[in-house]
Amino acid sequence: MDISTLHPAPVWRHFSTLCRIPRASGQERALRDELAAWARARGLGVKVDAIGNLVLSKPASPGYENRPGVVLQGHLDMVCQKNGGSAHDFARDPVRPVLRDGWVTAGDTTLGADNGIGVALALAVLEAGDLVHPALEVLLTVDEEAGMHGALGLKADAVQGRLLLNLDTEEWGELYIGCAGSADVIADAPLPTEAPTPGWQAVSVRLSGLAGGHSGIDIHRLRGNAIKLLAGLLYEFAETNVDFQLATLAGGTAHNAIPREAEATLCLADATRLQAVADRHLERLRRELTSEDSGVRIEIAPSVVTPGAALTGEATRRVVALLHGLPYGVRAMSQDMPAVVETSNNIGEARLADGRLHVNAMVRSLREDGIRRLAAEIVYLFSVAGVDHVQATGAGPGWIPNPDSRLLALAQDVYRRTFGGEATVQVIHAGLECGVFGALWPEMDMISFGPTIRGAHSPGERVEAASVERAWRLLTGILADIPARL
Repeated sequence: MDISTLHPAPVWRHFSTLCRIPRASGQERALRDELAAWARARGLGVKVDAIGNLVLSKPASPGYENRPGVVLQGHLDMVCQKNGGSAHDFARDPVRPVLRDGWVTAGDTTLGADNGIGVALALAVLEAGDLVHPALEVLLTVDEEAGMHGALGLKADAVQGRLLLNLDTEEWGELYIGCAGSADVIADAPLPTEAPTPGWQAVSVRLSGLAGGHSGIDIHRLRGNAIKLLAGLLYEFAETNVDFQLATLAGGTAHNAIPREAEATLCLADATRLQAVADRHLERLRRELTSEDSGVRIEIAPSVVTPGAALTGEATRRVVALLHGLPYGVRAMSQDMPAVVETSNNIGEARLADGRLHVNAMVRSLREDGIRRLAAEIVYLFSVAGVDHVQATGAGPGWIPNPDSRLLALAQDVYRRTFGGEATVQVIHAGLECGVFGALWPEMDMISFGPTIRGAHSPGERVEAASVERAWRLLTGILADIPARL
């Protein structure tokens, strides 16, 4: 079914525009230019800052001029993930949304509902002529998924509003007032190589079929990480006295996505024992992983490329042990907020090519010292393995919860009157740009909400259509009820 049949029609029309124009992180210019032209044609204010963030503005409705201005906020970029074998080119091809059983999805690729639906909600508010609201600014940042670089580059005078509605969370019925901070631990170092031993053969070992997901929202779901699981298999090869050299490794494509597949090229004298070890390993994985990862598989085949060089035996042992030993998943749960993850790590990317190892791990925590301590532990593990070119870099501060927020109280009241129930107040383990905004604008009152999205950062990402309509009603209800003093 065509998503043009959905309501509210303006929201889905704007979302279709976002699907039509490629918008990978760092490549948002074409979309930004189209939205700026759209806004100018309607007499809206348009500003683009030096980083490329877009701010669109609209005056208050008659009678709302004395009410505090509101900032509606989302990010333009999307995580670009696709299933193996897909020919989709995220730099050129449109995402093709379809409606299936009440959910909008794109099948073999990410949909970009994170955060395209939030952007579409904000644009639909700007377009509507029948809504009442205070002065509005729509702040659309760039490069959020790759490290919040757009938000981190904002100047203090970028917006004038005192209230901010972030539209970038993914569980309808929940109002968010806090989020985790994060840091990337990035290793990039040359390792000793040599020509493979004469007479040895090259074999490809591929682990795939995992569910993947968002490294913050889904990290507690115990989903398998393909890099970690492949490293465990290679470690088991070594433990069963299979002598091999590691030539290449490739797994994951984004620091904030749980890798679904990974592949290594090994050089070894005799590959006959690999399949039996792999079969035992796969049987154990199927017992240990959740039903979401029931499609896990391991494939071993002759390599189509014969490597000219591979890591030395000693370097192979160190790298395999390192990747096998790196922490992945939940490190600690919050004692202050039950059922909320406090600290975690995701091994998002691992590459070995031409003797150079690149690994990107993303540490998240609600506590600054939680980020610092786990990042330092990972840096230490790399140093023990002889990988010296490694550093921890901050991707974004956390958002400290304010349970006494007046904007939160207003949103709860609107939710109660509109839907006849209570919204849940939450802190999210994922990173939101509100952490950056809180540091830049300490007096800004902020909350975050959005429709229900499943599988963000992975192919098969989907958004529940009915929850988009409910998010629209909550958003417009809040805007209409902003009092003169808040």
